[in-house]
Amino acid sequence: MLTFMINTPVRDDLVLSHAVFTAEVDAPFDYVDIAHWLKTLPTHEYQRCAPGDHKAAGYTVDDDGTPMSINVEMIGTGLVVQQYRFEISEPHYCKMVSLSDVLTPLGWTSTQVIWELQMEQLDGDRCRYTNTVTSHPTEHFLEFIAQQAQTFADAAAARQDASARHCEVETPRYAQSIARWAAERAAATAA
Repeated sequence: MLTFMINTPVRDDLVLSHAVFTAEVDAPFDYVDIAHWLKTLPTHEYQRCAPGDHKAAGYTVDDDGTPMSINVEMIGTGLVVQQYRFEISEPHYCKMVSLSDVLTPLGWTSTQVIWELQMEQLDGDRCRYTNTVTSHPTEHFLEFIAQQAQTFADAAAARQDASARHCEVETPRYAQSIARWAAERAAATAA
């Protein structure tokens, strides 16, 4: 049962991992809408963005009506259930925050994940997508690794490596997916 992790305090003074990757892509910038793309992202397109790691994606709302993106993915050896709340939801920038459940080979724990997606116009239709993922431990996570005789430094190094490898794969594919979505939207408007 995971209910005990819902209210576990986040240690935002500690960084478990931080990854920033960019990819340049051609996209009709005025038709890019990351928030709308996220809310309509099909599971199979999500899977194509990180083959083997991305398992499922969906859209819902929280009890207070806040839009949420639900993502299930492998990060290293952990199966992560992301429950992202849209904190900032704009066409060219989204900030998503999740208190995520993580199934490790040694059991369940939790982390906070902040996912930032940004598209900048460079010149005409040339754009740069930036994928930023920052993870903070929860108190439960710190207790969990202590029970495994693992230091925070070791856990952070492992998560940093896994997160960086994951983001390196998904970033150019997200950029291409957003660009395709924007091009389809532009074509539909022109028709």
